[in-house]
Amino acid sequence: MKWVKRSLIAIVSLAVAALIGFQVFKNQIAEVAFRKAIEANVGRDASTELPDGLHVFVCGAGTPLPDPLRAGPCLGVIAGDRTFIFDAGSGGTRNLTRMRFPLGRTERVYLTHLHSDHMDGLGELLMQVWVNGQRAEPLPVSGPRGVGEVVDGFNAAYRIDGTFRTAHHGADIANPAGRGGVGETITLPAGPGSRAVILDDRGLKITAFSVSHAPVEPAFGYRLDYKARSVVISGDTIYDPNLIAVAQGVDVLFHEALDPEMVGVMHNTAAAKGADHLAKILDDILSYHATPVDAAQSASESGARELVFYHTIPPLPSHLLNGYYVRDAKKAFDGEITVSEDGMIFSLPAGSDAINRHDGFK
Repeated sequence: MKWVKRSLIAIVSLAVAALIGFQVFKNQIAEVAFRKAIEANVGRDASTELPDGLHVFVCGAGTPLPDPLRAGPCLGVIAGDRTFIFDAGSGGTRNLTRMRFPLGRTERVYLTHLHSDHMDGLGELLMQVWVNGQRAEPLPVSGPRGVGEVVDGFNAAYRIDGTFRTAHHGADIANPAGRGGVGETITLPAGPGSRAVILDDRGLKITAFSVSHAPVEPAFGYRLDYKARSVVISGDTIYDPNLIAVAQGVDVLFHEALDPEMVGVMHNTAAAKGADHLAKILDDILSYHATPVDAAQSASESGARELVFYHTIPPLPSHLLNGYYVRDAKKAFDGEITVSEDGMIFSLPAGSDAINRHDGFK
């Protein structure tokens, strides 16, 4: 037993020595860790680490409701050497920066619709793309009718800030001619089943299509095709045959969803506590969002290979809730289902049928 006692004493002594050493040298340890992190991340461009293909950065998988794992709706897309951003929810730009998305090379922003949570981060996004890209002309922002008014409003709100940036950093870095954005309206043919190819260039095709989000009209979804790889972004919608038609054979369907049972619990609790305004809102939103089963049914009917939930309602602050959220969706779709969180990157390499996922925050 003596050797056991000596061993325990030795282990305790080493632990105490390590703790004392850490306390004595913790500032030096912190400095070394800081320098290593800066060296590893400054100037790093995630696009240089990805193969040719279609890559989706989940910069915001959330909604207006606070969620510690999800910012407002935002998806960054790299197709070959081209970059685009779909929706600009609050917090999305900072997530893109953390994910080392090449913001300065952003070619265009596409908005699905003009609800505030899908564009309340647009001012910060425009500023960051402007400075990081040393742009000489405003960034195009495409979306439904009214997008010009929205972009003009953000331009006005950030005008004073822009003058400070140029005065401080100089016109070579913050060229006033490139500040802000310019709104460009996407107009689709009238009637049900509306869709149109809005970009077809250098092997990349982007199709805009109408979705059902009344009273928000028009509201769009988007399909991207690049070198035989494809993704569809639903925007906000209920179950919609037009989405299913456009999404035929898609590799990955990114679909919003609202769980009515979970929202019902929130509604009943709000009503019981006298928060009638909140209860009314929670009741209203049931009518213009797809359920997880609706989204799964759409994925099944379109022949999608994978379904990724984003814009998830209600918030899912614990991973334990993810399985509960898709409990019935799995019965309607037998493909892969992912409940996305900020930082996820879905990579679809050209010349392959692989769908890879990794953590863009690492």
